[in-house]
Amino acid sequence: MTLFKNFDLKPISTFSLLFLLMALTRGSHLLTSVSLPDASFALFLIGGLLLKEPKWFISLIAFSVVIDFVTLSMNTIYQIPINLGYLGLLVSYGIMWFFGSRIANTKSFLSFVTFSGIATLIAFLISTQTYNLLSGTFPNITIKESIQTGWEYLPQSFIYTMSYLMAYWGIQLLFKRHFVSQKATAL
Repeated sequence: MTLFKNFDLKPISTFSLLFLLMALTRGSHLLTSVSLPDASFALFLIGGLLLKEPKWFISLIAFSVVIDFVTLSMNTIYQIPINLGYLGLLVSYGIMWFFGSRIANTKSFLSFVTFSGIATLIAFLISTQTYNLLSGTFPNITIKESIQTGWEYLPQSFIYTMSYLMAYWGIQLLFKRHFVSQKATAL
């Protein structure tokens, strides 16, 4: 019994939920009739909010890479090349985690939205530009062309990520209110 007494299940259950949500959304970047849009950026920011230790970040990164390898092996139409350009995606996840850890104690919705939006824009810019410029998919692309191509996908990526983050904010707010009202009733 003392083994479980000293064993904190909160980070494990939080990571498990992030793991499940990533597994459910990682297969597609877009909303389709069979899948939700990719929630990875939002999940890494939420991970930074809730899980402080680097081992959780490394585990979530490893899991996202495994999902990509499995998806590529099962679905050849899903073309995310794992190459030098892919490293930018991993850096983008680090940025999301970092911003999440910095705003972890905020109670201000405006601060949460502002910093989440900034993080999402930076992460999108890095992941898109490294893919366009370093993946080899566009061998003769200029930086100007790469930026023009990238901005085409910004609205949907930004909207999906921020929608997930707003859902997170709303859900955690409901849970806080629910538990506070239960405590007040118990007194």
